[in-house]
Amino acid sequence: MSSAPGTGVGVPAGRRQLPVHQDDLCVARVPLFQGLTRAEQEQVATVARPTRLGRDEIVYTAGQDVSQLMVVHTGRVKISRVTADGHEQIVRVLGPGDFVGEAAFLDGGRPDHTASAVEATSLCVFRHQELHELVGRHPSIGLRMLQTLSRRLSRTEERLGAAISSDVSARLADHLLSLPARRADDRLEVELPLAKKDVASLLDTTPESLSRQLRRLSDSGVISLGPGRRVTLLDVDALLALGGQD
Repeated sequence: MSSAPGTGVGVPAGRRQLPVHQDDLCVARVPLFQGLTRAEQEQVATVARPTRLGRDEIVYTAGQDVSQLMVVHTGRVKISRVTADGHEQIVRVLGPGDFVGEAAFLDGGRPDHTASAVEATSLCVFRHQELHELVGRHPSIGLRMLQTLSRRLSRTEERLGAAISSDVSARLADHLLSLPARRADDRLEVELPLAKKDVASLLDTTPESLSRQLRRLSDSGVISLGPGRRVTLLDVDALLALGGQD
């Protein structure tokens, strides 16, 4: 994404800026702003810059001057770093309601990671000066931001502990159980949020190891692998036990 000098990520030429619809406010779907009244959300929406990204489009790169908070409205954004040997390591995946760019807002630092769209994605973008003013008028925004960062830190610590103490099968079980599920013929069905190679990166393993573990769970009747990225959870108790959550 191109940037104007001193402003960080902006809406580049050629990228379509989305209109704000009163019946589908970006901010209304974001936990960060859910402590506000509808009227206050509409006021916040007037300073948001809705932006659309295409699949695999870069939001920003490591070291870039990012002076904006970007909130995911629809779609998904992956946060990744490049390891010393040149491999991509996915840190987390942002979905609707998640945000990124808060570090620069809080401490003025530059990101040590790259953010890119996993699929067609729309964002609500707030310049830091505007965000400062919003937090001043609505302190609940700052409080919810800190609560979100605290939960993110806890998940990071849990993931680090799991990477050190558990095997790939346990991490995979935990991951499957953490995904949004829907009922399908009295069974729970989830969808992997990324391509298998990227899920492997997220779980700190190799694509080959991930494929072996998926086949193992499928062969043992714990899960059923469907078309695309769909996975049916046939035995949730077994996954809970495998992940150490029983």
